[in-house]
Amino acid sequence: MSTERSGIRFSAVVLAAGQSTRMGGANKLLLPLEGEPLVRRTVRTVLAAGMQETVVVTGWHGREVMRTVLDLPVTVQPNLLYEEGQMRSVAAGVAALAQATDAIVVCPGDLPLLRPEDLHELMDVYLAHPASSIVIPRHRGERGNPIVFAAAYAPEVAAGRRLIGCRKLAEQYPEETFWHEAAHERFTTDCDTPEAWQRVQQRLAHPAGAEAAA
Repeated sequence: MSTERSGIRFSAVVLAAGQSTRMGGANKLLLPLEGEPLVRRTVRTVLAAGMQETVVVTGWHGREVMRTVLDLPVTVQPNLLYEEGQMRSVAAGVAALAQATDAIVVCPGDLPLLRPEDLHELMDVYLAHPASSIVIPRHRGERGNPIVFAAAYAPEVAAGRRLIGCRKLAEQYPEETFWHEAAHERFTTDCDTPEAWQRVQQRLAHPAGAEAAA
């Protein structure tokens, strides 16, 4: 951990409640990727980045998702209202954070290429821009994830009054948002469709060529 980051407390909320509506009936978070379910892969990456506390929010297929992370040092928070959308999951996850923190990382559970150093990159960007309380990554014009926001917003987020994670977040709070222009596509690569899933598998099978093309 960098010297600048060492005194700052970062906590994480991993969103694992969605219904995978574009995956043809399968729960993308439970699909195996390099020998483990996708959601477990993402959670392990988040933990490896040195978060103070990590909450995993479950919903659709909640028991199955929970079983994939039970042995990891996380808090599992069910969201019984997951059908109402991602904002409910963000609120539930933030409300479940039990330890005082300085900043919160909200990470979808379907970021297959994400690395611990990518999270460090976002954390360092957040610290380097103290005038901005929200950091959103993007690559070649495409909005990415995770996002980082100031823990001072936690009460509003938990109450559903501030829609952290919303695609219109930067439009709602432009003066508070810093766009981080990433040099890679790991923040923007997810697994929403069977076609995207196949592309991810191919990329992982041939990482050198994929990195060169990014």
